[in-house]
Amino acid sequence: MTTRLGALIMAALLVLYLALVGWRAVQFMATGEPIAIAMGIALLVLPLIALWALWRELSFGIRSQELVRRLDAEGGLDLQLPLMPSGRPERAAAVAALDGFRDAASAEPDSWRAALRLGLACDAAGDRRSARQAVRRAIELERAKR
Repeated sequence: MTTRLGALIMAALLVLYLALVGWRAVQFMATGEPIAIAMGIALLVLPLIALWALWRELSFGIRSQELVRRLDAEGGLDLQLPLMPSGRPERAAAVAALDGFRDAASAEPDSWRAALRLGLACDAAGDRRSARQAVRRAIELERAKR
């Protein structure tokens, strides 16, 4: 819950910052000076890119949490990895088990559950890039089946 609250606070602060930058952009453009107008346009474009990136990240987080909850409710969330006292899987065990999760995802290429398990295993193994790709794939597969 604290992670979600932190993300919402950061998003709210970013929106406030973007509003202030947008206001400054309008002020620049109102001067009528060519360089100030160019700076104002740039200040409007950059916040739009930031808002798009924020939306994409929040959307990814919300959708991935929904899938994790569904998988947990179905009893398929247990990755069978030894846990550290913190509750996170042991990295060495996750790295060793990664091939099994890849094989399972390859055996069921249309299964969002297998893709999500692979993403969680990649995350436990410390491979964040592959984890995000696998979770994105799980989200796409689940959306396609709706």
